[in-house]
Amino acid sequence: MDTVVSGIRSTGTLHLGNYFGAIKNFLKMQTENNCYFFIADYHALTTHPKPEDLHGNIKQVLAEYLACGIDPEIATVFIQSDVPEVSELYLLLNMNAYVGELERTASFKEKIRKQPDNINAGLLTYPVLMAADIIIHKANKVPVGKDQEQHLEMTRRFARRFNMIYDVNYFPEPDAYNFGKQLVKIPGLDGTGKMGKSEGNGVFLADTPQEIRKKVMRAVTDTGPAAQGQEPSEPVKNLFTIMNVVSDPDTVKFFTEKHASCEIRYGDMKKQLAEDIIRVTDPIRSKINDILSDNRYLSRVVSTGAEKARASASKTIREVREIIGYRSF
Repeated sequence: MDTVVSGIRSTGTLHLGNYFGAIKNFLKMQTENNCYFFIADYHALTTHPKPEDLHGNIKQVLAEYLACGIDPEIATVFIQSDVPEVSELYLLLNMNAYVGELERTASFKEKIRKQPDNINAGLLTYPVLMAADIIIHKANKVPVGKDQEQHLEMTRRFARRFNMIYDVNYFPEPDAYNFGKQLVKIPGLDGTGKMGKSEGNGVFLADTPQEIRKKVMRAVTDTGPAAQGQEPSEPVKNLFTIMNVVSDPDTVKFFTEKHASCEIRYGDMKKQLAEDIIRVTDPIRSKINDILSDNRYLSRVVSTGAEKARASASKTIREVREIIGYRSF
């Protein structure tokens, strides 16, 4: 049985891309592996150093994870800041992480371009904290998207470097978790790129039906096909991609044929797509609201998760300190 670690930042709310791109796969993954799912509230501070409602954001993401089907009775579900051992391993790994290699990461370059007035040390050492999150539980597998592949490779590098410096075979070098098929990539409603909160092009699992209808009706399309059989433009293709994961095959077939025959009415397509998204998200949104109102349950989940996570993390820190040479007199 593999040990798998996965985290999500506590800066917002889950969207369709999170759900179909990863979480649905997590439900099977958690029954077949030893899984650690955590809310990355330390990571959130690299881009939101003064969050308006840090606790509220953590609570929201936690409730959404649970509403989607992550089972705290099977997997270990916890909040990153509830496990102080992560911070200690982060510090120890930083001693053997080099400024040059951190400055070359694509994510650091992108972040300093987007937030030139907030180029903090946490941004630079983000991959080190990510590595600490993973290897503190001696994970073998990590489910990562394309944008996180470089960070996983750096995690492997830091694990390998520790083993070489101290002449041990202690940390495994984790691989990307393979779900056995190509992952679903949910595009945004703005016609380009993937769906995301920061891009402002997402449909969130907690959105009301009214919010979903409003967002979908504003989705980017085009002026319509000019000739029969014409390939859909990128924005329209994106809508068909979303429709393929939320709508019945007959619905997709109907609108595909209408596009091919130049008879498509994008307004009708968007109305149908909105209702199909609502059908998928309504049960989840209802569960989210129920869980958010049950503070006792949430408290039990995070306290139990922290206890389980710390049991694993404290064992690692104890052994790492011994390897480095920190011993009691």
